[in-house]
Amino acid sequence: MIKGRLPVGQMSSVVAPAKPANTMGPKEVELILVKEQNGVQFTNSTLVSPGQTHPSGEERETWGKKIDFLLSVIGFAVDLANVWRFPYLCYKNGGGAFLVPYLFFMVIAGMPLFYMELALGQYNREGAAGVWKICPIFKGVGFTVILISLYVGFYYNVIIAWALFYLFSSFTGDLPWVHCNNTWNSPNCSNLWTFNSTSNNTHTATPAAEYFERGVLHLQDSEGIDDLGPPRWQLTSCLAVVIVVLYFSLWKGVKTSGKVVWITATMPYVVLTVLLLRGVTLPGAMDGIKAYLSVDFLRLCEAQVWIDAATQICFSLGVGFGVLIAFSSYNKFSNNCYRDAIITSSINSLTSFFSGFVIFSFLGYMSQKHNVALDEVATDGPGLVFIIYPEAIATLPGSSVWAVIFFIMLLTLGIDSAMGGMESVITGLIDEFKFLHKHRELFTLFIVVSTFLISLFCVTNGGIYVFTLLDKFAAGTSILFGVLIEAIGIAWFYGVDRFSDDIREMIGHRPGLYWRLCWKFVSPCFLLFMVVVSFARFDPPNYGTYVFPLWANVIGWCLAVSSMTMVPVYAIYKLCTLPGRFCDRLAYAITPETEHHLVEGGEIRQFTELQVIKGVVEFGVGTAASLNRASGLPPRKRRVRA
Repeated sequence: MIKGRLPVGQMSSVVAPAKPANTMGPKEVELILVKEQNGVQFTNSTLVSPGQTHPSGEERETWGKKIDFLLSVIGFAVDLANVWRFPYLCYKNGGGAFLVPYLFFMVIAGMPLFYMELALGQYNREGAAGVWKICPIFKGVGFTVILISLYVGFYYNVIIAWALFYLFSSFTGDLPWVHCNNTWNSPNCSNLWTFNSTSNNTHTATPAAEYFERGVLHLQDSEGIDDLGPPRWQLTSCLAVVIVVLYFSLWKGVKTSGKVVWITATMPYVVLTVLLLRGVTLPGAMDGIKAYLSVDFLRLCEAQVWIDAATQICFSLGVGFGVLIAFSSYNKFSNNCYRDAIITSSINSLTSFFSGFVIFSFLGYMSQKHNVALDEVATDGPGLVFIIYPEAIATLPGSSVWAVIFFIMLLTLGIDSAMGGMESVITGLIDEFKFLHKHRELFTLFIVVSTFLISLFCVTNGGIYVFTLLDKFAAGTSILFGVLIEAIGIAWFYGVDRFSDDIREMIGHRPGLYWRLCWKFVSPCFLLFMVVVSFARFDPPNYGTYVFPLWANVIGWCLAVSSMTMVPVYAIYKLCTLPGRFCDRLAYAITPETEHHLVEGGEIRQFTELQVIKGVVEFGVGTAASLNRASGLPPRKRRVRA
């Protein structure tokens, strides 16, 4: 059976179906060659709405507007790490020189993988697990990424709760992290204005540091991960507010989340611009920006610089969480996913670069104000946005206003990324278990409440230790492994050529040779390298001077392995439940579900391709043997290779 689509205007001489009275807008005619007999072709034709219908004929909810999808993808990809991770890596690894490896890996791996996931979700119109009907044996990787997104939600929502707590604390004339005369302060607290004279004393702490660790986290009431204590009611309340916002943003699907991102995805850019305009007017700001952009090309000779750039690409674009697949599955079938991939991935990287100017303008100001080297104030991670930056804001006139603006930005950066992670879990599971479609509201409630209950461990007195453990193991090596298996499944089992044909069916043209080569060779090799490096360079987690006990590391690895084992476990399950001999089971497992009838007839595309490769190899070996015999050399001196 052959399918083809042509505009109505071009097909009027072939078929002229009656136009329904209620049909509005452009239509297409789908001609299907049903049978050919005695030179006569019998065809069937139907009217379809361009962009709405998948070849399977299945209906699916779509985004209200194209901009809803773009803002959702941008909002998910642009998260807190763009503010607290990239600028520090750029400064640490040669300034502007760091952009060389960063852009290199962006082009050869980041964009191709981003494009691949958008196209995969849009064509198959399923969540992270359902898309693997194209190669059922790989469905386990879908459950891998769903589990990873769920694990990340256990601690990522806690960061948003911290930001909300800081936001509430900012509505005061005197910010609580300015002085050392609060109930949570210790004798080691050093007043903000005497920071310079005591900064060399390792036993002192700034008011901002003590506010975060003692006033917010209450770390002083815990001796370690084996002494968590009860949840703090203040943080629990903030976490509950975050969960409520997430639920009402997701409960109706993309129709509601697509409207929320109009605020959460655009607000960070407004706030970043306002903070930059204020930051560049501060004394010392230019010194910080110069340090951020200083070029040291000699650093490019260090392997660590390239590893940091590759790692940043892997995590900053958000591939491997199933979110891009879930979001794109709600696109219209003919949406130009290629253009979307270029636009959104580029905006993500530009945002990271832009945020560096904001961060380092304030760090340069802090460096000059306290007369210390920039290295002493430059840091990454939560310490940057919950200690260093609030401390800088506290020194400005109208500090409460600037604090409110800054923490609103953190909230909006976090909320839409959390929404993306939850949507990956919800869409992935309701598409796999169809009966959940009718109960999306209840299932969404179940997911967010379950996430809330697990997250309570992170808002206890020792919650920062649980947070650190989850942050280390939930989405590290496991997500690199998941994307690697995903790339192998599409490029080497489903096939790059077939995948390219799917894209042509959606957007009208096949991807260029560059994209196909990246999918087939470059990206899998890059990901394999990253998986090996992540194992080889693994460092046990720690928080400050606290070293986690062995049992905690074992639990962390069990968490990481639990998601990765979904791949082999499901593959074994699939092979055991399919009928027939092992070869028949394998044939069904690697053949798209829509082509299982071909397996019954003995036509297995993947096996045919393997036979062709085998034939080429055998031909090469035979040719080499013939040349050796023709040379008349003794067997030991025959050197011609296949």
